[in-house]
Amino acid sequence: MFEDVKAVLFDLDGTLIDSAPDLGAAADRMRVARGLPSLPLEKYRPMAGAGARGMLGVAFGITPEHPNFAELREEFFRNYESGMTQNTYVFDGVAEMIASLVDQGVAWGVVTNKSMRFTGPLTQKMPLFASARAVIGGDSTPHAKPHPGPLLEAARQVGVKPADCIYVGDDLRDMQAGRAAGMGTVAATYGYLGTTEVKEWGADTQIATPRGLLPLLRFRVAA
Repeated sequence: MFEDVKAVLFDLDGTLIDSAPDLGAAADRMRVARGLPSLPLEKYRPMAGAGARGMLGVAFGITPEHPNFAELREEFFRNYESGMTQNTYVFDGVAEMIASLVDQGVAWGVVTNKSMRFTGPLTQKMPLFASARAVIGGDSTPHAKPHPGPLLEAARQVGVKPADCIYVGDDLRDMQAGRAAGMGTVAATYGYLGTTEVKEWGADTQIATPRGLLPLLRFRVAA
């Protein structure tokens, strides 16, 4: 149980929205264009939280050290940019959870490693984010998660001390960043999760659905 929570910050992909279909499709188009067989979404989904690195790793078995990675990454970015809202949806229960936070006067925001090239247009197109007090992308600060800088900037923007914030995410880096920022941490086990075991993340607690968050929180909203 978290006491005196004044703000809740969230990761984006795999925590608030299911963007795996559009991310996977962007990489799979590259495979098909090169005469390779299409892969099912289930292959891409676990690594969707890792963005281009994850998608290109699944599609072509390469890492950022590969000599062609930068060129392939930009092709992936163009593919994704052209269709990033075609099959991306808010997870079931998220809208109701955010509405409850807003109704209680609790600030909320987004902290993602997705660059603002994509985060900005995506969040502007989806009604869910109209009430967000902060939207921080991977290039909004000098460092991306697991560095605490993006979370600290979000706390500054929403006007809440880091110790009064909770951070919710579906990746090890989210929990590392949250702890480093001095925030309570919640692992969203319905998300993408990557390749590590959730039990190894060191989260304060975990939720199996978005609806599981609110019962964990006790709010203290400033007058």
